[in-house]
Amino acid sequence: MPHLHRQPFKNHDCQCARAVVTIVTMTRTSLFGTVAAFALALPFASPALAKPMTPTDLATLKRLAAPTASPDGRWVVYQLRETDLDNNRGKMDLYLLDLKKAGAQPVKIASAPDKNEHDPVFGPDGHLYYLSNQSGSEQIWRVALEGGTPAQVSETGYDISGFKISPKGDKMAVWADRPIACPDAECSTVKLAGPGPGSGRVYDQMFVRHWDTWINPKERSRLFVYDLADGKMSGMGQSRVGQLVGDTPSKPFGGGEEIAWSPDNETLFFTLRKADRDEPLSTNLDIYAVNAKEGPPQNLTEANKAMDTLPSPSPDGKTLAYAAMARPGYESDRQVLMLRDLASGNVRALTQDWDRSVGSIAWAPDSKSIIVTAQDTLDHPAFRVDVASGKVTRLTKQGSANNAIALADGSVLYTLNSIQAPDDLYRVAKNGKVTRLTNVNATQDAAIDKVDVKRFSFAGANGDKVWGMVTKPAGKTGKLPVAFVVHGGPQGSFGEGWSFRWNPKVMASQGYAVVSIDFHGSTGYGQAFTDSINKDWGGKPLEDLKLGLAAAAKFDAQVDTANACALGASYGGYMMNWIAGQWPDAFKCLVQHDGVFDARAMAYETEELWFDEWEHGGKPYHEAPEEYEKWNPVNHVANWKTPMLVITGEKDFRIPYTQGLAAFTALQRKNIDSRLIVFPDENHWVTKPQNSIQWHSEVFGWLAKYLKK
Repeated sequence: MPHLHRQPFKNHDCQCARAVVTIVTMTRTSLFGTVAAFALALPFASPALAKPMTPTDLATLKRLAAPTASPDGRWVVYQLRETDLDNNRGKMDLYLLDLKKAGAQPVKIASAPDKNEHDPVFGPDGHLYYLSNQSGSEQIWRVALEGGTPAQVSETGYDISGFKISPKGDKMAVWADRPIACPDAECSTVKLAGPGPGSGRVYDQMFVRHWDTWINPKERSRLFVYDLADGKMSGMGQSRVGQLVGDTPSKPFGGGEEIAWSPDNETLFFTLRKADRDEPLSTNLDIYAVNAKEGPPQNLTEANKAMDTLPSPSPDGKTLAYAAMARPGYESDRQVLMLRDLASGNVRALTQDWDRSVGSIAWAPDSKSIIVTAQDTLDHPAFRVDVASGKVTRLTKQGSANNAIALADGSVLYTLNSIQAPDDLYRVAKNGKVTRLTNVNATQDAAIDKVDVKRFSFAGANGDKVWGMVTKPAGKTGKLPVAFVVHGGPQGSFGEGWSFRWNPKVMASQGYAVVSIDFHGSTGYGQAFTDSINKDWGGKPLEDLKLGLAAAAKFDAQVDTANACALGASYGGYMMNWIAGQWPDAFKCLVQHDGVFDARAMAYETEELWFDEWEHGGKPYHEAPEEYEKWNPVNHVANWKTPMLVITGEKDFRIPYTQGLAAFTALQRKNIDSRLIVFPDENHWVTKPQNSIQWHSEVFGWLAKYLKK
């Protein structure tokens, strides 16, 4: 489930004497552990040709995603997004790599000019299936691996959002936004009423809008089953959600990981949260099982009123693995790996004693272990969990591992990114040897200066150990101005990972020491640490930030805390507003993106009410106003004096743009140097290439105005 930013105190003076600093450094070679030579012949550029990374570099780097492996483990296909800067969009193609052939190079497959191919899947018939807009709408296509002309598999009257092929290859599960009244995807037996005489939307219950979209109450993301034969999908697409009303996969970020076929070809498992008037207050996703042909769905997790998701049947068909939270209404509770015996219905919590939150699930082919990912002290590694004992073994080292796939030979395929570079494909063998399989940004990476990345720890609020990072340009001497970045969530982390939005490398490349602190409430340090921000948005986190900034200066003599600006988005944006009133002399400037300014208005304007209410004690504003006002930035505007750049998106329904307008109004009325940027076509994030370049240009211009002479 999304936090405020997937990425709101007591006023304490800096207690530098408490900052006992532990130093952990990372070099380019140690980042991925012992890395074997990979299959690609990589171009090399001498350091003399390298240059600092620019916002245009960030916007135009290639983005590898959605890898999938063939059942025999020979082939891997992934999608690669390249940026069409002139048209302000991305272009996606598919690439095929032979894992068995030494020195193999990825080759483009099934690519149509000016069209997008994405979300590839290997079918039981040996073909590659994928989604493409080649026909003018999002449809399923397939192509033979040995080449040939791609053929269209589906011809529906609507855009397909995603699909799963049955193990025998005779059925196709499809999900798409379709009218609730229709028993089949094509609405063959129902005549839908046309629009009313006016343009007004009519609602009788929430949600009325979610993330960046106004809800159509007559439509949901629904699951359908079609027949499949000889590469053609047929039938009307029978609904398999029965009388349930809700989105499967869940919105706004759910995908194929929430839908799965049983190995015997008979059952579909899917995740859904009921869309009733309590939906904006509920994190109660449930896992359902339904026969692929007939009958109503069965709720397998009805007893748990908190979140259940990521249904993953074992290859031998005996066990259903899934992730579950324990506390209703809390989206950042620990996700425990659960196992359900499909014959008896008995359930056991496999990772109950492991204080980390499972983020993904992938069975090994022998059904004896499960590959999961989880945040762990500034990293996001992959782990192997033994099904019999629950023993957890870490597989990857520094960096952020995702998209893990267990292969038949015991190795694991995964993507890995870091602060230095975005995702590439890697494989770790049973003996721990790591092989890099791709370098999709080799040419661009060779032309961009590396940055130095170091970790440190210190005694934070309550004397607890808190971690931070310093990212700075390599080879620079003397004091460096500081960009003090605060992560969103707030249950998140600014760790060793790549971002196409808040990117420490591109910031450091402008000549700044980028300092980040994983304050109380951050993830990867155990559930108690994550929970500790509850009802304390402006307390321990602010103390950690104060102590952390001082610790960073003690840790690295180049960190010039007397010449610093602070930046943050979402919860980090809230913290900018809070710092403006509680720590007004700390920074020369602030950058606030999509931050909470008035907690009272936020409580009634945001769409996912469960988040805001949980964070302030579990009650709505009118029942516990004191909890919201305790940490409300608007109450301390009288103390504001720090120049602030305010950025917001008109399509942001998580923290509506009115919060940014109000903060800018306060700044202007107090005659504080300020600037407002409103993106009419962005939501809680900035995603369009040209908008990203503009965002960075404005932010770097603001920092330079106050930090560079």
